[in-house]
Amino acid sequence: MNSLIGTYECKADAKGRLMLPAALKKQLSPVLQNGFVLKRAVFQSCLELYPMAEWEVLMQKVNKLNRFKKKNNDFIRRFTAGVKMVEVDASGRLLIPKDLTVFASISKNVVVSSAINIVEIWDKDKYEQAIDDAAVDFADLAEEVMGQDEDENGIS
Repeated sequence: MNSLIGTYECKADAKGRLMLPAALKKQLSPVLQNGFVLKRAVFQSCLELYPMAEWEVLMQKVNKLNRFKKKNNDFIRRFTAGVKMVEVDASGRLLIPKDLTVFASISKNVVVSSAINIVEIWDKDKYEQAIDDAAVDFADLAEEVMGQDEDENGIS
């Protein structure tokens, strides 16, 4: 799958159904029939939507962890807590389960944002706060992560 592009504002209804923006749905069309995995994000109070193929690649990595090490077992349990298989219905809606809606504080106004090969689903106010909080440190972060000349993978 190619990298996803875009950040979109949309609304969730009272039942937790989210209409996927047409531009994002078009990008996801090659993988819509395979379904998705929806989970809690590790570092933020948002949700992550994985196309099934991306989830399976990630699970291959997780499955290599030695489960006879407590920290690995603890990680697996926490990482997969609340994980749900979801599908986009015929109307283009995604049902966000109640427990995940509560985790991400999703109410009516939602931001759906591409994150390379997955989609983040945020409460709009929390998304804007996260972007504002990160703005101050972003230049330093960009330099640290992407500006390393000694790494052949660095981008200049």
